[in-house]
Amino acid sequence: MKVSSSTSVSMPIKNMIGIIAAVSAGIFAYTELTARITSLETSRELFQADLLKKSEQLPTDQEQFMLLEDLYKTTEKSEIRIDNMMHNKINIEFLTKQLEKVLKDVENLKDKVRDNGNHQ
Repeated sequence: MKVSSSTSVSMPIKNMIGIIAAVSAGIFAYTELTARITSLETSRELFQADLLKKSEQLPTDQEQFMLLEDLYKTTEKSEIRIDNMMHNKINIEFLTKQLEKVLKDVENLKDKVRDNGNHQ
């Protein structure tokens, strides 16, 4: 068999379309894979740069950050306590008014009992 520029090749259209589809799918998969690898490499580089930047912090900076976090926690606890105290104040004022009313009622009852003893 002699192969030259004028040699004809006969192939069914179905096979040719299959070959073109397979090549297209391969190119698409290669492109997607390359893009994903590039994305992961970029992410890794950014992560390493961030770690290097954090490792450059001085110990005093780290201590200050820890102190700030502790202060925030302490402040939140204090706010909760203050809120609870406000509710206690309202309850105490209510109970004080109720006790004053009870004392007045007791005094009125004592006066009535005294008056009943004097009218006999």
